[in-house]
Amino acid sequence: MKLFLLIFLIFICAACQTSCRIPGNMEIRAESRWQLEEDSLPEFKSSAETTKKEDESSLLDNTGMTLETRVHSPEGYMRVSVEENSFAAFLRNFPMKEAESPVLLYNGREKGNQGSHAAVFALSIEDEKLQQCTNSIIRIYAEYFYQTKQYDRLSFHISNAFEGESYKNLQEHLKIVFSYSSTTSMIKESTEISLSEIQAGDIFLKGGSLGHVVLIVDVCETESGSKAFLLAQGCIPAQEFHLLKNPLHGEDPWYYEEELSYPFSTPEYMFSEGSLRRLNY
Repeated sequence: MKLFLLIFLIFICAACQTSCRIPGNMEIRAESRWQLEEDSLPEFKSSAETTKKEDESSLLDNTGMTLETRVHSPEGYMRVSVEENSFAAFLRNFPMKEAESPVLLYNGREKGNQGSHAAVFALSIEDEKLQQCTNSIIRIYAEYFYQTKQYDRLSFHISNAFEGESYKNLQEHLKIVFSYSSTTSMIKESTEISLSEIQAGDIFLKGGSLGHVVLIVDVCETESGSKAFLLAQGCIPAQEFHLLKNPLHGEDPWYYEEELSYPFSTPEYMFSEGSLRRLNY
């Protein structure tokens, strides 16, 4: 009996040693596999480092409250010189709404697409459906003519001349101008130009049904003369005038001459060759 018990105990111990070795081997294999995966992980930067890099690469300055201070010139480019009191200078110094402001419609609601603009101009929009794409551009020209007291230029090719000097008179006069304007009439009021002639105040325009127009609001260039420009628009339904992003690079709203080809794409429209024009205002 004692011999039998001795043999039984020896058998149990051997079995226990065997079963304990398996978890040990598994633990070693698990350790080795984890070490391999850990060694092969990419190096991630902290969110603060990532944000800083994005801020440095962006040309948008959220603290800037004019077009010129909101959007910096790209590296290697300088804004073209403009005359004091010119339309280009007026646009460059135009006040902007707070950074990341949504584009609002004429009724105070937010525009459905909030992903196409880089900034919003602090230009009021009347509680009517009139200030769409062409009228937004007429409106910004009208603000310039009014502020510089060029009242004779406020007729915009209609027979009704601007009368009086109050801002209320201007608002009432523009309602008449807006009712007559369209992309078709704007074709007649502009001439085609080449890209080498581009300046603030020029437009990309497609006339007729389902047409559209965007305004060049600033221009910069390199020492060799290569140009870049910023675009702004109003749209349908009537909405706030806003600076467009460049679909090719979201953090940089400038459109570069060497990138331009036709059809020319903006976030919400495509323009064909021959659409670059200068208004005869």
